[in-house]
Amino acid sequence: MDIKQRIENSPMSAFQWLVVAVCTFLNALDGFDVLAMAFTSNQVSEEFSLNGAQLGVLLSSGLFGMAAGSLFLAPFADLFGRRPMLLATTALASMGMFLSATADSMASLAIWRIVTGLGVGGILACTNVITSEYSNGRWRGMAVSIYTAGYGVGATLGGMAAVSLQAHYGWRSVFIFGGVLTMVAFLALLAVVPESVDFLLTRRTARTAEKLSKLARKMHLGAENVALPEQGDSASGRSRNAVLALFAPDTRRVTVVIWVAFFAVMFGFYFVNSWTPKLLVTAGMTESQGVVGGLMLTLGGTFGSLLFGALTTKWAVRKVLIAFTVLSSVLMVVFISAAGILALAFVLGVLVGMLINGCVAGLYTLTPSSYAPQWRGTGVGWAIGIGRFGAILAPLAAGSLLDASWTAAQLYLGVGIVVLCAAVALMMLRGGASPHAPERETSDSVSTNSAS
Repeated sequence: MDIKQRIENSPMSAFQWLVVAVCTFLNALDGFDVLAMAFTSNQVSEEFSLNGAQLGVLLSSGLFGMAAGSLFLAPFADLFGRRPMLLATTALASMGMFLSATADSMASLAIWRIVTGLGVGGILACTNVITSEYSNGRWRGMAVSIYTAGYGVGATLGGMAAVSLQAHYGWRSVFIFGGVLTMVAFLALLAVVPESVDFLLTRRTARTAEKLSKLARKMHLGAENVALPEQGDSASGRSRNAVLALFAPDTRRVTVVIWVAFFAVMFGFYFVNSWTPKLLVTAGMTESQGVVGGLMLTLGGTFGSLLFGALTTKWAVRKVLIAFTVLSSVLMVVFISAAGILALAFVLGVLVGMLINGCVAGLYTLTPSSYAPQWRGTGVGWAIGIGRFGAILAPLAAGSLLDASWTAAQLYLGVGIVVLCAAVALMMLRGGASPHAPERETSDSVSTNSAS
């Protein structure tokens, strides 16, 4: 039995869904972490007497840490394993949360926010890969979409908890709560999440067959003994630097396309989530209506990820992703143009939130299958890291352009064009089929022939 093919073609077991659930919980911590600083910003500003620029540094420090974690920690998952790296980065994120609660200055808080971000960045690269690898061909898109929806759930429920905790116990309690949740996630990882099957196959030891047989029994794959497939040239592939391998002749095309798509989609995602309430006010709504408009985006986002997953059970991931990016681009412009018609604007807000979150789910689904197992963690980590730079740049660019007298309509048009670039880039993947992608998606992936 080739265990990878059995996972691909067998029904999803309860164990596999449990792995997806734990990874989803970890992604929810990302949503909580991003909003933790936002919700505590007023009390933190008062205690440390911060001006706007200093608060901006604090708000950005976590994102910079996440980008650095995705870029520089994720490659270690290809050296030491997804599970050890996931445990290490989860512990790091928990430590950063607890230490944030002890901060006695703006500088120390910024440092601990970066530490937390480093952990979260490493977590996301590993959990994305594990979710993808432990899902079968039919349900992979849905599983990764459920994982992606965790961000919105964490942001919503975590935000509600943060407001209550801060009101009763002060801003430090929010970070203590986050640290406790992250430690719970660490214990869940320790108890449930196994090593990546692909990593075990590429880093074989005397116990590899035994470990794979144990996993096969947990997933009810119907075999006691697992036949190890031929290694091919994977041993020589491991000798290559993982980051440089992303730009080898057979992989550079997919790397460039995925990086452009991640940057553009995350640029649009963080723009609409950061600036929509304020820009709706400048477009004619009242302040309370602008807040409701922002909430409509968040509401739509959770359902958008699940809708994307449902569609991928019928259609190829790349085609659904291109459709979502094109529609996101168009509806952003329509959305801000309809600001004067309240009910229509709110409906469109839900749709924009659904589509842009679906785009993120699509990239999380497409990226792991585009790289060979021996540098898959690096490929996913760097893609997410590049996307984080788009997330950092979007609010800064929008603020500068607003100061330069751009209107809300002009800003949404500009961001819509940026998101459309993701669709154009993804269309460039039509030239070949990746051997790393599931069979039902091969027509949508790019060739990376010597990577396996």
